Amino acid sequence: MILPITPSFRLDGKRALVTGASSGIGLGAAAALASAGAEVWCVARRLEGLTTLRDALRAQGARAEAAAIDITDLSRTAAFVAQNGPFDILVNSAGMARHSPAVNTTPEDYDAAMNLNLRAAYFLTREVAKGLIAAGRGGSLINLSSQMGHVAGPDRAVYAANKHALEGMTKAMAIEWGPHGIRVNTLCPTFIRTPLAEQTLAIPERRAWILSKIKLGRVGEVEDLMGPIVFLASDASALMTGTHLIIDGGWTAE
Repeated sequence: MILPITPSFRLDGKRALVTGASSGIGLGAAAALASAGAEVWCVARRLEGLTTLRDALRAQGARAEAAAIDITDLSRTAAFVAQNGPFDILVNSAGMARHSPAVNTTPEDYDAAMNLNLRAAYFLTREVAKGLIAAGRGGSLINLSSQMGHVAGPDRAVYAANKHALEGMTKAMAIEWGPHGIRVNTLCPTFIRTPLAEQTLAIPERRAWILSKIKLGRVGEVEDLMGPIVFLASDASALMTGTHLIIDGGWTAE
């Protein structure tokens, strides 16, 4: 009997671009992809923190680079991708949140969140795909969405709006670029213990509400996402596109 062979989770020879890489989920994504063999380009608005990450990855034998790029600057981002690509893997982890009751949402907060979480994500994903299409290569493009891209919560009208839109964008891009061998998916975590999430977790009543919704009874850690990121980036998910991977401890099972 010839047994089937599990597709490889290795990423040797692949080039990855990770945004928001200076901390939190982005940093974890960079470490995960590097450990699987990818060359990783670490990007964030400020170089501070990125060089420390780059040097730590290199100390472990990984190939890593760092660049200060604000992905809301569309022309500079496009030039960076054209100059340094093509990238086989994208993990777009850059994001922000300005939570408030919907009746108190300001146009400034709305625009800031939409500009980074949706507009910048759209055009970055497009630029990486353009580079792959021009090179005749397939790839795996991963946008960091959220469980709030499938449900909603108090004070999160703007955040849920841009994450729901990110889900639709990802599906449409997957349909268009599937013939080129380019896969596009989202990763949808619950509350993960990061500096951004700590703003909410520090409020006792909000923390109690969060834990009541997560069936496994704990907040997520960055490490909980590292395996799923490698899975989505690798041949182990070769038939997966236009969909989402929810890592939420059971929140959306209701």
